[in-house]
Amino acid sequence: MNIKPLGDRVVIKMMESEETTKSGIVLPGSAKEKPQMAEVLAVGPGGLVDGKEVKMEVKVGDKIIYSKYAGTEVKLDGNEYIIVRQNDILAVVE
Repeated sequence: MNIKPLGDRVVIKMMESEETTKSGIVLPGSAKEKPQMAEVLAVGPGGLVDGKEVKMEVKVGDKIIYSKYAGTEVKLDGNEYIIVRQNDILAVVE
């Protein structure tokens, strides 16, 4: 099953965060901070959103940094995805 975002929305998948610190200390699940880096899996068409013309700046495969509390988490076929608006994406990592 595929997710096709509408408007200026983007489907992303969080990138795995490191389990250990640089000094080799293993972090328990409760101590790890939620990663803010993700990969773009699907991009909406943009167009007219809330009365304004929106041009999509990201594309499938981009690595991005997004706002910490942005988006809606969705589970589909055992995988976790986040659907965010394009304006919640802060940067593209090159």
